[in-house]
Amino acid sequence: MGGNSPCASCKLLRRRCATDCIFAPYFPPDDPKSFAIVHKVFGASNVSKMLQELPIYQRADAVSSLVYEANARMKDPVYGCVGAISYLQKQVSELQMQLAVAQSEILCIQMQQAPSVVLPSQIELSEGKSLLLPTTGHNYDYLQHYLNFTSSGSVIQDPLNRESLWT
Repeated sequence: MGGNSPCASCKLLRRRCATDCIFAPYFPPDDPKSFAIVHKVFGASNVSKMLQELPIYQRADAVSSLVYEANARMKDPVYGCVGAISYLQKQVSELQMQLAVAQSEILCIQMQQAPSVVLPSQIELSEGKSLLLPTTGHNYDYLQHYLNFTSSGSVIQDPLNRESLWT
C-alpha cells in the first residue's frame, strides 16, 4: 500500500506497510476488525504463507473464507463453521419432516371431505425420499395413526441451544 495509510494488518502489527504488502489488497485500513479476528485465530504468519501459495485471482475468496471461519471459530471454538453447517442441515431436515407431516394432514382432510378420493401410493419428499401410504381400500387407520404420531408438534431442540450463537 505504501504512502498514506497502512493496511489494517500493518496497522495492527505496528509495522510499515510496503508497496508489495500481501495483506493490503484484502485488509483495507477502514476494516481493522476483519484482520484482527483472522490474526487472532490463524496468526499473521500463517495467513501470509497461505496467501503466497495461492494464485492472485483466488486470494480474495481465500481471505473471505478465512474471515468467515475466524468469526465462526470465535462463536463456536470447537466446531467453527462446521457447527453452523450442521445446525442448518438439522434445521432443513426438521423442516422437511414438518412439510411431510403437513402434506399427509392435507391428504387426511381431503379424504374426510371426499371419501372416494383415490390416494397416491406415496408422497414425494425432497432429496429423492418418499413416504409410502397404505393402499388397502378405504381403511386409513394407518395414515391416521401416522398423523397422530407425527403431528404432536414437538420438535427436538439442540441441547446446546446454538440458536443464541447465530443471532
